[in-house]
Amino acid sequence: MSTHARPLAEWLSEASDADLATLFAARRVRPDAGWQDFFDAAEALLDPASIARILPMLTHSEATALHAAASGTAPAKESSEREALTRLALLRPDGTPFPPVQTAVAERDAPEPLRAAEPEPAHEADAAHAAERAFTTVAALADLLLLARERPFALLTGGTVSAGEKRMLAEAGIPAESIDALVTIALDADLAAPIDRRLGATDHTEAWLRSPVGDRWSVLVAGFRDALPRGIRMENGGWVATTAWPQAHPWDAAWPERSAALLERARLLGLIADDGREPAWAAPLRRGAEADATALTSLLPAEVDRIFLQNDLSAIAPGPLAPALDVRLRTIATRESAAQASSYRFTPESIAHGLVVGETEESILEFLEDLSLTGIPQPLRYLVSQTAQRHGLVRVSTDAETGRTRIESTDQNLIEAMAVDQGLRSLALAKHVESLSTRVGRDTVYWALTDARYPATLVDHDGTPLTGERNPITTTSVPAAVDHGPLIAALRSHQGPDADAAWLDRELEAAVRAKAVLRVTVGMPDGSTRELILEATGLGGGRLRGRDRAADVERTLPVSSIRAASVIPQ
Repeated sequence: MSTHARPLAEWLSEASDADLATLFAARRVRPDAGWQDFFDAAEALLDPASIARILPMLTHSEATALHAAASGTAPAKESSEREALTRLALLRPDGTPFPPVQTAVAERDAPEPLRAAEPEPAHEADAAHAAERAFTTVAALADLLLLARERPFALLTGGTVSAGEKRMLAEAGIPAESIDALVTIALDADLAAPIDRRLGATDHTEAWLRSPVGDRWSVLVAGFRDALPRGIRMENGGWVATTAWPQAHPWDAAWPERSAALLERARLLGLIADDGREPAWAAPLRRGAEADATALTSLLPAEVDRIFLQNDLSAIAPGPLAPALDVRLRTIATRESAAQASSYRFTPESIAHGLVVGETEESILEFLEDLSLTGIPQPLRYLVSQTAQRHGLVRVSTDAETGRTRIESTDQNLIEAMAVDQGLRSLALAKHVESLSTRVGRDTVYWALTDARYPATLVDHDGTPLTGERNPITTTSVPAAVDHGPLIAALRSHQGPDADAAWLDRELEAAVRAKAVLRVTVGMPDGSTRELILEATGLGGGRLRGRDRAADVERTLPVSSIRAASVIPQ
């Protein structure tokens, strides 16, 4: 039992529930911690392992103040850092560190003086380059989210995208070296979320994909800023100068790598230029203002809302196509190149994909008619018509009587082809009159047939076509805060009126468990006191048992008569 735990236990018992909840959250205390009383809490918070976990989380100013307090050079006056360290149970109210904290801090170097200077404005050419890079980042992230919407990415145990998925993304034109940063930016902006070890789109993704580039960028930088660690973020919502980021958490061994990743994400978002200077649109954000993309978008090429449709089933956008139009066009066409002038190509598979997600022949032709500067070429009109006619030749439904999935078609050649298709063996298809049936679920069968390029459609029991939704979006929600209320209530319930007696009981229990030698001060009936040296052997029924070293006899002392007890080091 450490003697320095008692003052902390008393401070904890006098603290408000709100202060305790803040402390336990900051120290990452489990809500189901097996603490019986505030003495247990104090012992756990002063445990070397607990202290080792909190020190890397300290900001540069907090680490500097704590090191100064541990070395005896801290100023006597109050400071925000001193108050913060007291609330973290690292300093006593008088500003001195608890002994275990002092021991832990003595093993660490004092943080170097902070090197932070007001950022210099970026030169015009560098600002233009930063704006172009931000535009490229927004476009690449849109590509990534469109792919994730169609097929969520597999994640490794650590939450990163697997190497195989990265290769697939790189083949799709997304810079391989930026994939991890793009995924983190999407997570911070709540545009992607992991579920069941897969990374998919959220309920905010669709609106973001269809927003203008300025709004897209604003959402990304707002998410980036909100996710910054507290060593970087300022109370007004902004951030400290980027030159100070590498020193923000001086006692965190992983911080150099983490700060480098943060700076790279800031660079990708156009918040810092390549030489470290600050573009005009980043300065208000740094000071805590809301994102304003006006200055950035003024340096970008204007978006267009028309395309050229050509006889070879391709389309050319003479500039960056407006995002809402681009997203819809890419449901019925494959983008072949991405630049200021993008190109797209129509294929039977791309048109079929649009039909699967809810387009019709009429809606496709109407959309292209409005979008095209050159009308719809006859080959494209024919492709859309032919694909729409074939779509739905294979109908997938659930048999109401047997509960099995049924596959039907007016083209028996298709039925015969599916029955012998080796790529569909996993479905275990069985002939049933002029149809096929399987125990595999309807949706799984439908998407297997679609992947195998059969003109399948989902229908309900009345034969009404259903729109297939392969990967439902992930509904995001704010993570519930850890509730320390029950733990605090349990600690309060064991809070007795006599702290001295409670502390003495704990000291005696610890001494008995450790078979320690105690120096015991006992109150005598005549009001005097007597000091005994006992080898503690047992405690129970309100009595302490031990061997009196001086008299070499066993003694049993009423705990109520013991005025003080301390362990004698052996």
